[in-house]
Amino acid sequence: RCRLSHGQQEYKHQSKLHLDDEFVVHDIKVIEGEKGMFIAMPSKKAADGEHRDIAHPINSATREHIQQVILESYEKALAAPDVEEE
Repeated sequence: RCRLSHGQQEYKHQSKLHLDDEFVVHDIKVIEGEKGMFIAMPSKKAADGEHRDIAHPINSATREHIQQVILESYEKALAAPDVEEE
């Protein structure tokens, strides 16, 4: 499940990913880049100034699947802006 909230200037939306009603990942951002929309996993600024993911998929297939689910939810939210996706 994915719940979208209104984004700020640097990103389009921020979402939560619920996995089988057992685990949730907050602060996944939907970003519009030069090559299209993509997701950014939650991150934390390290002492060296770099941002590092604090939760992320282990392999590219899982990342692609999560990205597809979140971007589909984002598109649905755009089509019906008064309805929150879950």
